[in-house]
Amino acid sequence: MRKRVAVIGAGPSGLAQLRAFQSAQEKGAEIPEIVCFEKQDDWGGLWNYTWRTGLDEYGEPVHCSMYRYLWSNGPKECLEFADYTFEEHFGRAIPSYPPREVLWDYIKGRVEKTVVREWCRFRTPVRMVTFDESTQKFTVTAHDLARQKSYSEEFDHVVVATGHFSTPNIPQFEGFKTFNGRILHSHDFRDAMEFKDKDILIIGTSYSAEDIGSQCWKYGCKSVTVSYRRKPMGYDWPDNWLEVPLLQKVENKTCTFQGGTKKDVDAIILCTGYLHHFPFLPDSLRLDTKNRLWPLDLYKGVVWEKNPNLFYLGMQDQYYTFNMFDAQAWFARDVIMGRIEIPSYEKMEANSLQWRQKEEALEDAHQEIDFQGDYVKELVAATDYPTFDVDAVNEAFVEWKHHKHEDIMGFRDKSFRSIITGNMQPEHHTPWVEAMDDSLQSYLPPIKQPVSI
Repeated sequence: MRKRVAVIGAGPSGLAQLRAFQSAQEKGAEIPEIVCFEKQDDWGGLWNYTWRTGLDEYGEPVHCSMYRYLWSNGPKECLEFADYTFEEHFGRAIPSYPPREVLWDYIKGRVEKTVVREWCRFRTPVRMVTFDESTQKFTVTAHDLARQKSYSEEFDHVVVATGHFSTPNIPQFEGFKTFNGRILHSHDFRDAMEFKDKDILIIGTSYSAEDIGSQCWKYGCKSVTVSYRRKPMGYDWPDNWLEVPLLQKVENKTCTFQGGTKKDVDAIILCTGYLHHFPFLPDSLRLDTKNRLWPLDLYKGVVWEKNPNLFYLGMQDQYYTFNMFDAQAWFARDVIMGRIEIPSYEKMEANSLQWRQKEEALEDAHQEIDFQGDYVKELVAATDYPTFDVDAVNEAFVEWKHHKHEDIMGFRDKSFRSIITGNMQPEHHTPWVEAMDDSLQSYLPPIKQPVSI
């Protein structure tokens, strides 16, 4: 009897899983029946932008943490699919730091003209997954929002590809209840223009803190103050940008920080990270981890060691993204199809602990990049995913880090060489600080055809 596989989520990780099976099918393999459950109205995950925050029109928590004017904060050459290049998709080389709409178009492009959309059930969140030891089957209970109908189906395997940047981690600080301004988490940030001419406080030093602060500065906020817990980001920020120790309390609009520094602000944006949140899974199947390079309980970072019929994609802290998700998806596919044999629980656990020990010995970002690169190499070597130059990707990440320290507001103006095609990518037609329109049409204007005489 043909196996059935449930894929939960049609973002970059879920689409990687669909592509992995479609790739095997193209090569003549008999693949399982695939059903992908997606709570949004289209695929793309976080890259599928919505203006909504809080709850959507069906009362579901809004998944999207994306905002207008977001551009890639790392070079696209580091995430390029090894089997589908940007040049193939757009018909030309494009600059290295695309805006959100361009990346969404690229993500969709690889699967848009294939059969995989037939495998997707949109507006269908998963409510519960259970496992029956006697039958060795999963029961997936889903909710068709458009028809307001819940139903359950059995599957042999489940792939959790819901991401971990949609459930905000929200801390509490003294005085928040009486703050005379707006408090929001980066998950609900949508438009930097809202904060034009305002003094803003950002709490946190993650990529979202760096980028949202930069967006607000670019679109005309009065000042940016960033409050850090451990250490400042340390870039050469503009004159109206200040980094201060952790917030202690708020009185009216006056914020007091460790050491006594005070600042009046109009809005507080919490860039304090996200939770790995799987409310549809029982404890026996639920990954419990923080955002780190090596979560425990996942063999090869993918297979749930306590039940190897369950898989998780994209659950690591990430330098690598799309191509790492691909490598994970190809590995999960080959386990499901019996091409890769899973060792005993004890051997899986020991392997994970070895990786954790390596992670804990890492001393800086360069070592972290090499660590994740080594992980990607191991996965790629185990499957037929196209081999690509991981060391060159690592070098590009290091160069990107250097560019940011040289010019935090200008690093997106740099260009890189495609790891896959070898072609140098062009500079963008407008410096990032001056590029106010983030649409695909503005970023990639039509190629002018020569005029015939």
